[in-house]
Amino acid sequence: MLVAVLATQLGSLVSPAYACGCGAMVPDGTSRIGVSREASVVRWDGRTEQVAMRFTVGGDAKRAAWVMPVPGRATVRLGDGGLFSQLVDLTGPEHRTRGYFWPRHGDWPFDSGRGDAAGAAPPGSAEAQVGVIGRERLGDFDVARLTATDPAALGDWLEANGFVLPDRLSAELEPYVEQRWEYVAVRLAPREPGATLRGTLDPLLIRFESDRLVYPMRLSRLAATAQSLGLYVLAEHRMEPVSAIGGNAPEVTFAGRITPTGAVAEFAGAEPVFLTAIDQSFPVPSRIDGDHELRAAAGDAPYRRVEYTDELLTAGGVPVWILTLGGVLGAAALAAVLTALRLRRGRTTAGPGGTHV
Repeated sequence: MLVAVLATQLGSLVSPAYACGCGAMVPDGTSRIGVSREASVVRWDGRTEQVAMRFTVGGDAKRAAWVMPVPGRATVRLGDGGLFSQLVDLTGPEHRTRGYFWPRHGDWPFDSGRGDAAGAAPPGSAEAQVGVIGRERLGDFDVARLTATDPAALGDWLEANGFVLPDRLSAELEPYVEQRWEYVAVRLAPREPGATLRGTLDPLLIRFESDRLVYPMRLSRLAATAQSLGLYVLAEHRMEPVSAIGGNAPEVTFAGRITPTGAVAEFAGAEPVFLTAIDQSFPVPSRIDGDHELRAAAGDAPYRRVEYTDELLTAGGVPVWILTLGGVLGAAALAAVLTALRLRRGRTTAGPGGTHV
């Protein structure tokens, strides 16, 4: 049986890329920016939610805006990049080895011998309807924490500050305005003049009060290409999305209770916490119909993926199939010899006419 595995990264170098897994990415003018990888971590203790995000971007944009709706008053700071690498290690698959009997491609005698590897403003202006709670410069981020009573006013505010906002985004913001959510608007601007936004950016930590665990996703319906979400959730129990919100069924890739250390402890505290890793793809982003709300699963059953490495069974460096085949052939040869000997003895003990002498 031949198994083909195709791995793709979606959403890179989109022109323009208006959406990512957690908000809206808005490049300046006609520039291009693409999110080739997005990693997000959520910590929720039942009252407060903290979201850490790190983006790997490409394209030719020198500036871009990123907008994220939040249900409560937010604080923003830079995070530790080590958080993500540590979580990758914690949730990685368990590696096991399993043997196979018959030789495959690459094994003798099917080896080709080539070593192939598999492998502020007057009333009526936009500013009057947009409140700036705070603004700070954090590394490559210029962060504004905003309120808005009109989605169009929010768009006007962003445009007045040098960014072009797609018309469709204003309509998508209406549900958040109705629910009196607030917004974190981020200007992604390299500190070096003239530099473009490339590579892995510093992690950004957003913290806000929330009596439910929610991960904003609605704005991603504006994306021009398929989207994917990788989410680490740190909470009291194993967590699961309430619904697929228009994407493929979410897949749990890890579930287990951990005792945080290092960057994870700095982010989530040192007390034991349940870690759930969730992957989900959105082949048709326009079908996304809401934000992800997560709830406690029916139980805290642990889960970890297992990846197998197949190896040809050997004994003393010799493939078992050769030893087995050799043994079978040897046994067959011995049986043939013994049969021949018995027949020969029978002929020598029989006289003419079949009588014994």
